[in-house]
Amino acid sequence: MERYEIVSKRTLAERVNEYVVYAPEVAKHCLAGQFVILRVDEDGERVPFTVCDYSREEGTVCILVQEVGYTTALLARTKAGDRLADFVGPLGNPTDLSAYKRILLVGGGIGSAVVYPQAKQLAAEGRPADVIVGARNESLLIYQDEFRRYAKHFYPVTDDGSNGRKGFVTDVARELFEKGVKYDVVLAVGPLPMMRAVCGLTAEFGIPTVVSMNPVMVDGTGMCGCCRLTVGGEVKYACIDGPEFDGHKVDFDEAIQRLRMYRPQEEEHMCRLRGGVR
Repeated sequence: MERYEIVSKRTLAERVNEYVVYAPEVAKHCLAGQFVILRVDEDGERVPFTVCDYSREEGTVCILVQEVGYTTALLARTKAGDRLADFVGPLGNPTDLSAYKRILLVGGGIGSAVVYPQAKQLAAEGRPADVIVGARNESLLIYQDEFRRYAKHFYPVTDDGSNGRKGFVTDVARELFEKGVKYDVVLAVGPLPMMRAVCGLTAEFGIPTVVSMNPVMVDGTGMCGCCRLTVGGEVKYACIDGPEFDGHKVDFDEAIQRLRMYRPQEEEHMCRLRGGVR
């Protein structure tokens, strides 16, 4: 098997694919919470993806990718047996929840890809966490069987009520908090507005909260400065200082504004890839 070969690919939801990549050097060292940077081909851009799972024995790393831009659309065209140009990692700092016993994991959309390895690792350590996962509808809920296997309690949530509770992840979290369920920490991963909402809620109840940030990134070594964030009034870099931070200190408004900066260029590239005219 060639290095960076796609061992398997499966579709978990609309425009959401799981890739298992043969990368023994990465698999040997990666831990939950870290990420990789890949290039689809020699001319491609470098794009970060969180490690979703890994097997040291088989030398494989699993990532979950939602097709939202030019590079993810190119990646969606690949198939099992194809080889990626680069697959570099592990990068970033692994999650450290060793100081906590009662843990709540909250995932929104593709953020489930980050929450899943956390749930699996905590279960292996004998500290299974409660897990809330939300999506727009049932078809976009992923890893449900896995979460039921590894979580202490699993709460699926959908905007339209097609699976589990109707509403948002914050609705379920608030209900648990108001019932008196105690948590030492909350780990929230998902779209920026969702993480901001979760942090607003946990601040109200005085619960420490960790978020995983995934801003625009180029080199992954802190040199380019693209992934900079303001955390506690200081400039931090998601690639080397994170990707996880104290959610109550993150300037989410700034992060959301920066994420929107390149939307026109992304739309232009997508139009070209799909044969459209602008």
